[in-house]
Amino acid sequence: MPSTESTQTYDLDAFVADLERVVATATTEREVTERVAERLRVLLTSGLQLPEETTTPLPDRYVMRPLYVAADGRFSIACAVWNVGQRTPVHGHETWGVVGIHSGVEHEVPYVKPTRPDEPLRSLPAHDWTPGEVTVCCTKDDDVHMVACGGDVPCIGIHVYGADIGTLSRRTYDPDTGAVSWFVSRWGG
Repeated sequence: MPSTESTQTYDLDAFVADLERVVATATTEREVTERVAERLRVLLTSGLQLPEETTTPLPDRYVMRPLYVAADGRFSIACAVWNVGQRTPVHGHETWGVVGIHSGVEHEVPYVKPTRPDEPLRSLPAHDWTPGEVTVCCTKDDDVHMVACGGDVPCIGIHVYGADIGTLSRRTYDPDTGAVSWFVSRWGG
């Protein structure tokens, strides 16, 4: 059930409270992601202000900083920051995820999830996500993509995942060969 807060006073604390309810009551991954996306749209239109230390890009790589991690690890909210020219490797998440753009442009190239470990990946049409847009970026069984800053200013996204994404073991893919390796994208400074 959505918070009774008006859009003007909806903040990160109200968003977290709503997510606690969604995660506790939703019965399917689809229901969770739809309801999280709905609440994230409200948060982004509320005039969400993020502290500078959360939104400052790193000079050498993209960074994910925690805005909130549920004590039981059921979900996390990250501030993902890409400077101009930065990108992720092709990767998966191993959990559900919903992304909303706070500022800048997030360029996403999705891939068909490979069925064999030795086949090149096939890319799908790319999409540029702009401020206020929200998408379900991943599900447990179908998610492979690459994300980059898509403009001439840093991109800041609010990412919500169905686990503590800063501790979760995830796959990265070589798009030319399909080779898989595992990594943990530790919370950044």
